[in-house]
Amino acid sequence: MGGVSESPDGAAAPWGSISDVPGIRLGHAQRVGDGWLSGVSVVLPPPGTIAAVDVRGGAPATRETDALDPSTLVPGVDAVVLTGGSAYGLASAGGVVRWCEEHGRGFGVGPPGARSSLVVPIVPAAAIFDLGRGGDPSTRPGDDLGYAAAKAADRERSTARGCVGAGTGALIAWGALKGGLGTASLRLDGAGRGIVVGAVAVVNALGTPLDPATGALLAAPFIPAGLPRPRAPDPDEHRAAMRLSPTASKIGVPGANTTLAVVATNARIDVARARRTAIAAHDGLARALSPMHTLLDGDTVFVLATGRQSVEEAAQVSLDAAAADAVMLAVLDAVLSAAGTVTPALDVPAYRDLYPSALPTVRPD
Repeated sequence: MGGVSESPDGAAAPWGSISDVPGIRLGHAQRVGDGWLSGVSVVLPPPGTIAAVDVRGGAPATRETDALDPSTLVPGVDAVVLTGGSAYGLASAGGVVRWCEEHGRGFGVGPPGARSSLVVPIVPAAAIFDLGRGGDPSTRPGDDLGYAAAKAADRERSTARGCVGAGTGALIAWGALKGGLGTASLRLDGAGRGIVVGAVAVVNALGTPLDPATGALLAAPFIPAGLPRPRAPDPDEHRAAMRLSPTASKIGVPGANTTLAVVATNARIDVARARRTAIAAHDGLARALSPMHTLLDGDTVFVLATGRQSVEEAAQVSLDAAAADAVMLAVLDAVLSAAGTVTPALDVPAYRDLYPSALPTVRPD
């Protein structure tokens, strides 16, 4: 069995990070080798953060998403878990719950006068399908990886991206390309001045991020003005890429997909408005990947709002638009940061391996 590893910090992300939102922390843990190719990512918000979720895929693997309905008792969460391992990997949330309890994070259920003496951590989770991609289908994240990822999130402001955490075993484009984890952030102006919106995405989609006619990234035309954008790839590179026969398909199965995202903002909004933001954020997935929200994907977007910055009602539309853009940029970051991977089960290239001419203006490393 491969040992637990916590991801080291990497180079600064070209479009920022979800941890640019004050108080938001992101941590990863993964196992690679000895049959493993999977991991866990944890988003730790500050106390009092409210949360919402919107599930659009037809094959989700989730935990405690019902607790995020606006009509439920507790409006906030203590952590959000993104994990590999399909439904089995949801067990990793138990390790995050354990870490939260040890640190007094949770909904107080102790006796009157001492409510915080006993807490129940609220930790929703969602999983991607990556079973068997390291060679052993019985390897999947559990309590130990979840605990390690929460510990990593608490200890440092991680900038690791690509094949880390929940993105370790991700694939995209029907298994023809390596997927991964990406992150981004945007700052609003005008009526929304002072509001920061960040996102992290785990990209394991059935769909493709590129134009099949040219190899260009579908999301490139939608990148906000003034931000770095990828170039159109060299036609010779695209012709060479189209001649490749992906070997990842030998471990692909129907339903073996899902793209997950967490959007975070410092805006002061209620749970119902956070749900509207989650709905809008799915537009970012649809701009970056095609097809999206299929019966064979489990696409899920969480929203966290720390409430540290007041927001005018007129700025809600700008906030929702920024959420969609941040998710789109996070998907692009995942695609550009991922590295080709070889295991006993697969030999799959990354976009950067096939289209190096497209990378210089946004190259993650």
